[in-house]
Amino acid sequence: MSIQAVIWDFGGVLLRTEDQSRRVELARRLGQNRASLEKLVFESQTSLLASLGIIPVEAHWQAISQALGLHEEQMDEFRADFWGGDILDYALIESIRVLRGKYKTALLSNAFSDLREVITHRFPVIDAFDEVVISAEVGLVKPDQLIYHLAMDRLGIQPSEAVFIDDFIQNIEAAQAIGLYTIHFRNPEQAQAELEQLLNGTHFA
Repeated sequence: MSIQAVIWDFGGVLLRTEDQSRRVELARRLGQNRASLEKLVFESQTSLLASLGIIPVEAHWQAISQALGLHEEQMDEFRADFWGGDILDYALIESIRVLRGKYKTALLSNAFSDLREVITHRFPVIDAFDEVVISAEVGLVKPDQLIYHLAMDRLGIQPSEAVFIDDFIQNIEAAQAIGLYTIHFRNPEQAQAELEQLLNGTHFA
């Protein structure tokens, strides 16, 4: 079958932490290191619950404030510093808009319930995608294969008709297991080169 759709991860692919300095300094002020701070935000129990939509994202941030001993009013500064080095790759987004003229495009992200608001208003890129599948909205997280099948159903395609791009190898392996073409994202140039090869019919492992 020919490729009909290209599916993108968000964090780590389209939105990347290009400058770690603010996060490192934030961790230092709080008596942490960057790894422990990122684990608290991305890998804690409340992070998983928020990613599944079981609790609102506000409850996750409240748990972080309690764990770090921060007052509620300090959390705005915490979030500003934590996300301060994140850069949206507008060039990559524009290439997706161009792709959308020939292929279906989708966003498939493990994310909190506020992501749709973020990509609609803070980073207005939702127009680049035919479908947006957010874990907190559907109650499934990658690498659960059910979330990939849900994306396929929404796009009206078979796995063998789609390319999936993600920076986490476990998410790539899960997608491969159900038959999607995959690109393990390492940088924009590498990902776009591999995508061009796939779309031109040069399939590789």
